[in-house]
Amino acid sequence: MNTGTGKPGEAVVAARGATASDESRDEARGLGSRAPEFIKARRVLHLSWQVGVFIVGLAVVAAGAAMLVLPGPGWVVIFGGMAIWATEFVWAQLVLRWTKRKVTEAAQRALDPKVRRRNIILTTVGVVIVAGLAGVYLWKFGLQMPWKIEDQ
Repeated sequence: MNTGTGKPGEAVVAARGATASDESRDEARGLGSRAPEFIKARRVLHLSWQVGVFIVGLAVVAAGAAMLVLPGPGWVVIFGGMAIWATEFVWAQLVLRWTKRKVTEAAQRALDPKVRRRNIILTTVGVVIVAGLAGVYLWKFGLQMPWKIEDQ
């Protein structure tokens, strides 16, 4: 589904139902390498640049993946690594654009009054249930610490 001008990003943008402002922004920004011109002009230097960007992005994505199970902002770091890759690789630019579009759609859905009301009701019901269970536990067992300092 190409719009006829032959620019690489238009077919993908048009096929996914983006708005006209998204298309004009994508055209202005373009896809592809954002390396400096003197690096793009020399093939070996450009290839070295791409390898370096890939390795740095891979290290950041790997650190983010580790942070999914360790303390830290895992998903934020993973998307940071994707942003590093997107400075050089078209596939990463497309993945990042898709992700931004999905996050924007989710934010718009979350601001919908019906969805907000439902989320507030569900949260309130959950808090009441947890408070009730905590009250029953405290009524039945009392507040006992797992250690007894006076017994030692």
